[in-house]
Amino acid sequence: MILVLVGAWLAGRAAERWALTDLRRTAQAALALQVSALRAEMQKQASLPLALAADPEIAAVAGPEPGQPLVTRVNRRLAQIAAATGAAVIYVIRSDGITVAASNAGSERSFLGRDYAFRPYFRQAMTGGAGSQFALGTVSGRAGLYLSRRIDESGGVVVVKIEFHDVEAAWRQSGDGVFVADARGIVLVASDPTWNFATLREVGEDERKRIRAALEFGDAPLTALPLHPVGGMQDLVRVGQGSRPARTALALDAPIPGTDWRLHTLTPVGSAVDRERVQAWIIAALGTGLACIGIATVAGRRRRTRQRLAQAATRREELERSVRERTMELTDANRMLRLEIEERRRAEEERRQAEAERERLGRELAQAGRLAALGQFAASMAHEINQPLAAIRSYADNAAILVRRGRGEEAAENAFAIGRLTDRIGGLTRQLKGFARRSSPRREPVPLADILANSLELVEARAKAAGIALTAETPAPGLCVLGDGPRLEQVVVNLLQNALDASAGSTDPRVSILVRNLPGERVAVEVRDTGPGLPEAIRAQLFDAFFTTKSDGLGLGLAIARGIVEDCGGSLNALDDPAGGAVFRMELAKAPVETTS
Repeated sequence: MILVLVGAWLAGRAAERWALTDLRRTAQAALALQVSALRAEMQKQASLPLALAADPEIAAVAGPEPGQPLVTRVNRRLAQIAAATGAAVIYVIRSDGITVAASNAGSERSFLGRDYAFRPYFRQAMTGGAGSQFALGTVSGRAGLYLSRRIDESGGVVVVKIEFHDVEAAWRQSGDGVFVADARGIVLVASDPTWNFATLREVGEDERKRIRAALEFGDAPLTALPLHPVGGMQDLVRVGQGSRPARTALALDAPIPGTDWRLHTLTPVGSAVDRERVQAWIIAALGTGLACIGIATVAGRRRRTRQRLAQAATRREELERSVRERTMELTDANRMLRLEIEERRRAEEERRQAEAERERLGRELAQAGRLAALGQFAASMAHEINQPLAAIRSYADNAAILVRRGRGEEAAENAFAIGRLTDRIGGLTRQLKGFARRSSPRREPVPLADILANSLELVEARAKAAGIALTAETPAPGLCVLGDGPRLEQVVVNLLQNALDASAGSTDPRVSILVRNLPGERVAVEVRDTGPGLPEAIRAQLFDAFFTTKSDGLGLGLAIARGIVEDCGGSLNALDDPAGGAVFRMELAKAPVETTS
């Protein structure tokens, strides 16, 4: 019995330590949640003073001689904002400290006309732009956090008051003691209303006078909280409850980010520790009982041995019969195993045949993919060759007209242009050969001015015929980009053609080219039009192959253009201009400038 009692006492002590450790871990997790909840409640209102200070009507009502209609309108707006955000009260103070507008203007305890120049939050906002203070309301008699912000235009201050009644009610429902204390140790918010404005430590007489002068906590006596440390026990205190016996609680605290406040929790430990202690006693009793059972088992072993010897002959006979039955079962199992092996062999043969069929289908699909890719490339080449062919036709018609009019010099220029376009067609056919050889894209320095000039040459005649203004910004002299010149001209021509198509139906049709320098040695070329723009649904699939919004289009131009730009190390994107129309932005890398020694 002595051993049982000693074991139960030791088990109870160990269980008490474990219970306190587990309770401390649980209380720390609950403390973190309480801090997060209180911080979220404060952050809901933190940006409200800044937003209200930027409101022109609020700035006007804080100025000199605001009209009564403006004051009435601002009072009504402040009341609506306070109701929507959960703020206790919102009011506006002139630079002399007099309240000129408030959300509670229609109540008996209105703040209108009150002088708050003595409040620290008012002086902080006037000197530093923003302020905060937790204090007891001089009019409402309710404590809360005052957040203030200076109105730069008029020099007044807008103030938002936050009250924590809902937070305190939630704390009371949790059953734990929870309170918030400032840096001076004064309790500001608490689950127990009698703890409000009590102190964790003694407040000096000078500090008491300063608090009384600022009317921070009214006539509160600032008495000490009824918390008494438990000797030899970390984080444990005894909480006084008036006429009722004091209770033991685990005291933890944590800072509230963004403030000099700390949140304290008092978690009761009596029931948890008692429960663990009783469980330990029960476990110790069970362990002792098991030990007694073990002793009884050893004492009865000899008797059971004699019984086993008497039953050995009977068991041997039963064993022989069981062996015969098991042999028959093994024979049946062996037969079933051979059948299963045969079934698996057939399944393996069927799997090999299925894999051979999949390989054959894969080769056929790969062949079909190569044919489809070749067809798409041939279609794109036909699409791109049509552009210079149309330009050649235009130049040829113009040359014939100029010859008939005796303007041979201009007709010769058209002939030279036809020659350049013929070279371009030759370059496109060389690209087709390069596709067959799978050659890598070319990247070399190309003057940006030449790319834009050659591209404009192909579309100027069409723009004039359609009555569309076509302008282009001249790049900086000597500006070169990395890429394939003819293929980049192909991209710019395609973008200009699309821009002309889009601008054709607008009231003031214009197409422009802008050149912008970007950080990181890059340059952007933007093609802008005055068309109907690009909705989000169209921009999402604009560069997909075979997607087009034109009745006679192939849907390959933009897909090919993006591929060319990406081969040159750049990017091509489409944007919707807020002023109207669409913007196609091509970004390219600048070519390094060669220096001579």
